[in-house]
Formats: sequence, C-alpha cells, structure tokens
Amino acid sequence: MPLKTRIMKYINSKLTVAIIAIFCTVGFANAQEVIKDTVKTKPLTSSFKKQKVDGVIATVGDYIILDSDVDKSFLELSSQGQSTKDITRCQMLGKLLEDKLFAHQAVQDSIVIKDEEVKEKMNDQISYMVEQLGSMDKVVTYFKKGSEEELKTELFDIIKTIKLGAEMQKKIIDGVEITPEETRNFFKAIPQADLPVFGAEMEVAQIVVQPKVTDEEKQRVIKRLKEIKDEVLAGASFKTRAVIYSDDRGSTSSGGYYKINRKSQFVKEFKEVAFSLNEGEISEPFETEFGYHIIMVEKIKGQEVELRHILMMPKVSDQALKDAKEKILSIKRKIENGEITFADAARTMSDEKETRANGGTLINPKTQDTHFELTKMDPSLYSEVSNLKDNAITQPILDDDPRQGKKYKIITITNRINEHTADYAKDYTKIKDLALKEKQIKAIAKWTDEKIKETYIKINGEYRDCVFVNNWIKK
Repeated sequence: MPLKTRIMKYINSKLTVAIIAIFCTVGFANAQEVIKDTVKTKPLTSSFKKQKVDGVIATVGDYIILDSDVDKSFLELSSQGQSTKDITRCQMLGKLLEDKLFAHQAVQDSIVIKDEEVKEKMNDQISYMVEQLGSMDKVVTYFKKGSEEELKTELFDIIKTIKLGAEMQKKIIDGVEITPEETRNFFKAIPQADLPVFGAEMEVAQIVVQPKVTDEEKQRVIKRLKEIKDEVLAGASFKTRAVIYSDDRGSTSSGGYYKINRKSQFVKEFKEVAFSLNEGEISEPFETEFGYHIIMVEKIKGQEVELRHILMMPKVSDQALKDAKEKILSIKRKIENGEITFADAARTMSDEKETRANGGTLINPKTQDTHFELTKMDPSLYSEVSNLKDNAITQPILDDDPRQGKKYKIITITNRINEHTADYAKDYTKIKDLALKEKQIKAIAKWTDEKIKETYIKINGEYRDCVFVNNWIKK
C-alpha cells in the first residue's frame, strides 16, 4: 500500500475514536469514517440477505455483535450524509470487531470509565437530540425504541464502549515517541513520487491588549469564591455550583470536572494547587491568567488527580474596554509610522505572554509550528487575515476569548508560503508528525495481532466467508 494511503488510513481510522452506532448521530462531530480498504471481502450471497434473521453474528471477549448492529452502522453513516454504496457488510463488521476488541481489552486492563461521565455525555446527547427533533417522544420514535428507558439504556452502553475503546487506543500510543533519526529515515524512505504536498500556508503575528480590571472587581470575585467554598463545606454541591457559576465554558456542563496529571496542558499555577490538595479538600481562591479559581479534589489515583473547579473572570468595565482600544490604536499608528516594528511592539507592549517573546508570532495548536495551512485554518482567524495584504495590519479586533474574556488585538501576516512538495528542512515538524503516526500504526497493528490471538473471538454464519485483513477467524 503506498505510504500516503497508509498515512491517511491511519489518520481517518486508527487515531480517531470509533463511532459508528446509530445513537451517535449528534454530539460526536469527529465520527470515524469507514475506510474502504479496511478489509478485502467476498460479497454475501443475495439468498443470505433475504433470509437474514437478527442474531449474534460475532463475539469478542464479553461483547457480542448483532446483525442489526451492522444495519445500525449503515444507518448512522447515511444519517451523516456519507455514501455507503461501496461499503460491504463484511467491512462494517470488521470495523465493529475492532471497536469491541479495544473495549474488551480496556476492561481487562482495568481501565475505568465512571458511570457519571457516561451519564453526563448521554444527557448532553439526549438534550441535543430533543432540541433537534422537538420532544423526547419524537427521539424515541426516530430511533425505533419502545420507551425512553430503552433508549437511555442502549445509549449508555454505546457511549461507555466508545469511551473504553478511546482510552485503550490512547494507552497503546501514549508511550510511542519518534527520534530525529527515525524522522530522517522515514523521509528518506518515501519515493519522490509519493512525497506529500502541503497546501498554501501563512505565518501570522498579533498584538493583544487586555482591558485593566479594577482591584475592587478582583476582590468581589475572590469574596464570592470564598462564599461558594463555605457553602460546599456546609453541604452544598460543588458540581452544581460549577454548572451555575463557573466561567470555564469547557467544563461547566460536566460540573467543572477534569482528570489531570503533571504533563496535562494546564497552566503551572493550576497544577501546583491541584497537586497540593488531599482528596476532598477545597483550595483557597487563587489567580491564573484566566481569572480566579477554586479547586476541589475528588480522587487521587497514582499520578492522576480527578478534580472539579470553578473559574470566575473579573468583569471588565466599558471604560476599561475603551481605554484598551485606544492603546492598541496607538500601537498600530506607531508601527505604521515606522517608529517601531510589529515584532518589537509585540515584545514590549503586548499583553499576551504566549506570543510576546517571539514577536507576536502565533503557534498553530494542531501542528505546534508557526505555519497555518489556509484550507485548515480556524474559520475565525481566516476571516480576519484572508484579505489582508502584505505588511498591512488589521483594524482593532474585539475578541471575546472563552478563557480570558474580552480583549483587543491587531494582526499582521509575516510570511506567505505557496503550495509545495514536502521539504525536510522547511517542513520538519509536519514530517515528524507523519513519522510518528506511521510508528503508531505499527504499534496498534502489533497490539491488535497479539490481542486477537489471546482473546475469545467467534464469527458466525455467512460472515465467516468474509476475508479480513486482521485474523479475526484465526485461520
């Protein structure tokens, strides 16, 4: 199989959480596609299709797969607008077998998914579906269930299986690393005709001015967080108060819940407080660049901490916003008049710590380098720079950052890169990422081969005529 095909198959198949179940139509935006070359197949006979009766067609460890599960998977893909005409039932079964193997082994490895996490995701899913269809009765009818309870039971099982599989896949690849020498050898092994082509890119820089918050407002927030802590110590629910009061949009729906370790991508101050607390303990209010927090530790498991937190961002006054806009306009005028370069202005006057040191240059969160491919750029950033000419600077942009609140910024394009064939020196970060993915493919393939050998797997009926890439039938 050509290298690029293998890479794309991995990106679309191995690293993405497997979600091809009917109830995951909404809420899982990154549902995995079924890749056509997952299995080589013999078509099932037409007589079998006519006589098909729902029943157990496969068993993987403690999990079973029904014939109707294959039907549901086809319906799921169709509901997402994807064509299923070239996908066979054998291919779909191959995908379901992989999902069950990951989930089964996760249970064997004592990977625990809390029922509370599953219920929260399930309730989010159901709320969204009710919003889309109009009522719970319509949701039950749409999914052809006999009752709301039946719907919830099946949805719960599906979500838990998905989460188990995702954690198992993560565990397999977490320890996989790539060295510079491996990256170099990977690139050298790619035939010239198969070198990937990277689309047009640009590098951009920004200067940020954040409105000043008064000391009185800061003290108001600290006082309120202390009051919430006292309420919880008196018996109130921390989770409920996080849902109501927290300004952290990423965790309010889960009651402020996070599971972190010392390598997790949280600011230093947050992790220092989290790892200083005992189970059941609540911190005093503390400050980070995002605002003021309190943390309650729920559970400590080895190097991991399960916690809930409440973030409160001090409110910015209209006058403070006006002053921030005037300041960034003044910076823009100085740059345009040649009094200072954009990079030097960013280093000395920008309020954004992450970009100050490198002259305001933005880091692409997906690739961790400074290049933004135009076709993959965040839509909001693209809309701000797509029509910007060389050396031009945007007008002040009021940005309502979900993590830091309102701020003003100005943006410029510092470099444009045309579409080009991969170059080792210029595209090292991207090539390293592809090399890592190739190594992860091998790790997952090796793991799968080993676990198939030691796991009880049975394929029933006509499906035994399928010819899979993986040795599910153990011939």
